[in-house]
Amino acid sequence: MELKGRAISKGRAEGVALVSKKPFSFLGGVDKDGKIIDKNSDVYGESLKGKIFVFPYGRGSTVGSYVIYSLAKKGILKGIVNKECEPIIASGAILAGIPLVDKVDIDKIKNNDYIIVDGYKGVVKVIR
Repeated sequence: MELKGRAISKGRAEGVALVSKKPFSFLGGVDKDGKIIDKNSDVYGESLKGKIFVFPYGRGSTVGSYVIYSLAKKGILKGIVNKECEPIIASGAILAGIPLVDKVDIDKIKNNDYIIVDGYKGVVKVIR
């Protein structure tokens, strides 16, 4: 299945999706190793390591952009898919050089689906 969206940050990545139905803040929401530590998150305790993070939109501090950068530079976070991207998430992905596509119907992506994020074309392919 191919989901068309809008390319925010260029690049291409593929991997297993970690899907949250709730908005997410990278500041205080994830530790330095990529473990989700926000107890209010529906993916609490999960790891972003090697995953493509799918969530509706970001919330919280501008420091979240640096957290995204840090996780990507450690090889933990591979890509992001949003329903509606906002500036904190966009700037973090662009700085980190990881693909980000938004305007995607994220309800069509399930946890552990294998997906390809194409930040050049603004497309997310769901392989399952």
